[in-house]
This record gives sequence, structure tokens and C-alpha cells, in this order.
Amino acid sequence: MNKEINNRRPLKTRNKKWVITLTNILIKSKIKPDYISMIGIICALIASSFLLLTHSIQKNYLFLLTAIFIQFRLLCNMLDGMVAVEGKFQSKFGDIFNELPDRFEDIIILVCAGYAGFHISLGWCAASLAVLTSYIRAFGASLGTKHYFSGPMAKPHRMFVLTVACLLEFFISSNGKIITIGLFLIIVGSIITCIRRVRLIVKEVGTR
Repeated sequence: MNKEINNRRPLKTRNKKWVITLTNILIKSKIKPDYISMIGIICALIASSFLLLTHSIQKNYLFLLTAIFIQFRLLCNMLDGMVAVEGKFQSKFGDIFNELPDRFEDIIILVCAGYAGFHISLGWCAASLAVLTSYIRAFGASLGTKHYFSGPMAKPHRMFVLTVACLLEFFISSNGKIITIGLFLIIVGSIITCIRRVRLIVKEVGTR
């Protein structure tokens, strides 16, 4: 990973004592950030598998497991960057592992959430918009603007909504209705996020 510090997503969680401790452990263990990124992909695949299983066997505990592995995925997404920056690890594949896994993980999780909620089209729509929000940020950066990670439905927000929806499904058991509501919120929020990021990019480019 070789991302510049000012291109990192602003996360308050990075300042948590347990996160700093875990990061230092990984750095001392000399675990490469790219490997952490790959573990994140595995976590996303496991979460997606549980979502697909809920579509067929409808066991509530699968939603709980999904929520857990979604958070593991986010943890890996954060730790790979922290290990790369704080540990000063260099990798010629760093930018690839920083971006592509995130897009793949978003797509597979949201699409499978559509299957779990029995509204496949909503899953695909949410996944498409998730990729679009990231594309707009990267496109702006290619024009020389800042990396705009603004919401209201950036990656952490999308996964937060889906995690809460899965936990509610576990405790309430709505047969996928809560997942459907969660996907609808992600779609609406992602549309707003896209519009907001485009406006910020246009404003920055226009002031040069």
C-alpha cells in the first residue's frame, strides 16, 4: 500500500487505543498490508455466503454472522491502510489492493443482500451506486481535486446501515423486509452522495 496520508478516508476509529495496539502488533509481525486486504475479501465472501443462505434456509443466526463478518471486512479495510502508513510498508501493488478489493466487496455484499431481501434488483442497484460513488471520488482525484469521502452514504455508512439491518433481522425476523428497507436507504443515500461529490468536484475545479 502506498497511499498518501491526505488521501485516506477520515476515520475516528483509527485513534482508538485497541486499533492502535492491533496495528502495532501487525506491524511488528511484518504482515503485509496486501495480505490484510485479501483477508478483507475473504470476510466479504463469507458475509455474502451467509446472506445467500438466508434466502434459501431462512435461519436468523445467519444474519448475525453476516453482521459480524461485514465488520471484520471493514476492520481489514482500515488496518491495511494503517499498517501501510504507520509501518511504512511499500508495495508496487498497493494502490490496486487499496481500491479494487473494496469495489468487489461492496458489489458482492450488496447484491447478495438483495437476494436475502427477496428484491434482487435493489441489491444490484445499491451495488451499482456504491461503485459510482467511488468512481466519482477517484475521477475527481484524477482531475487534481481532493479525495471526497463525504456521505451521507459513503462505504462505512453503507455497511453500517446493512449491519444494523442484519442485526434487526436477527432479533425481529422480518423475512427480509428490514434488509429491503436498508437497501432502499442505501440507494437513496448513495444518490445524494453522488450528487454531493460531483458538486464539490465542480466547485473545486471551477475555483482554479
